Amino acid sequence: MIGFVFPGQGTVRVGMGGWLRKEAAAAPVWTQADETGDDLTRLCSRGPLARLVDTRNAQPAVTACNLAALAVLRDRGVAPDVVAGHSVGELSALCAAGVLELGETLRLVADRSELMAQLPGRGVMSSVLGLPVARVEELAGEASRPGEPLVVGLDNAEDQVVVSGAPEALERFTAAATDARSITALKVSHAFHSPLMAGAVDAWAETVRAAPLRPPRIPVVPNATGEPTTDLRVITDALIDQLVARVQWTRTMTAFSAMSTVDRCVEVGDSKALTGMFRTVGVRCVSMSDPGALRRLIPGGAR
Repeated sequence: MIGFVFPGQGTVRVGMGGWLRKEAAAAPVWTQADETGDDLTRLCSRGPLARLVDTRNAQPAVTACNLAALAVLRDRGVAPDVVAGHSVGELSALCAAGVLELGETLRLVADRSELMAQLPGRGVMSSVLGLPVARVEELAGEASRPGEPLVVGLDNAEDQVVVSGAPEALERFTAAATDARSITALKVSHAFHSPLMAGAVDAWAETVRAAPLRPPRIPVVPNATGEPTTDLRVITDALIDQLVARVQWTRTMTAFSAMSTVDRCVEVGDSKALTGMFRTVGVRCVSMSDPGALRRLIPGGAR
């Protein structure tokens, strides 16, 4: 059995999706992405980086690459048995599971990115290496104040955590976290997956509940739970909660590794970030950022 995992916004870069733009099977994805977004094909190819990393463009750009890679895999007859997506990548996973169609996925991502971008951009995020999540939670709680929250936004791996929240709280956290191996500020416009995104939740919930979601054909592992499910109600609620909830990626990877029938994973998009994370839990994963991944998946897969 095979699992598909889809990367999120933090993987954007100029030139992303290069070989995927040459694949005939992916052409409808790029066409619809350009119709939904702001000339995303050109933006992914040439930048400028300042526009590409803007939330309004970054989330649709990553999704376009994810769905282009998915289209190539489908064209080669490679189908998943379970799916998950990191942050905005969860919507790509829902497309792979049949919950959303291509056009609906692109429109929902565009709506999501716009709602998030409209919020006041005073939040910050930093990657913390070398500390267990329990220690990061403790320090983040001590650094928080009323109106100045700081939380674990992304639990990526055993000692790879991202904190998200108010800049004042992050300063206090950084001063206290002397036992961390490193603390690195991320170039983001908002404190994603934190209470500072609460202002977008009501509108996002309305958007999600109005979308034509279908029961999944295969299990989905939502970020907010880290547990496989085929329950559409659970998937819908988790997709809404995801704006302010922690990305439970360590738990997601554990769920994949616990499925004895899942013997390999594919990172479906132009990124190797999730591939590296899965190595930390001993799950074999290949990335579609490399065209050679197709040859490793199926004989004669690249053409």
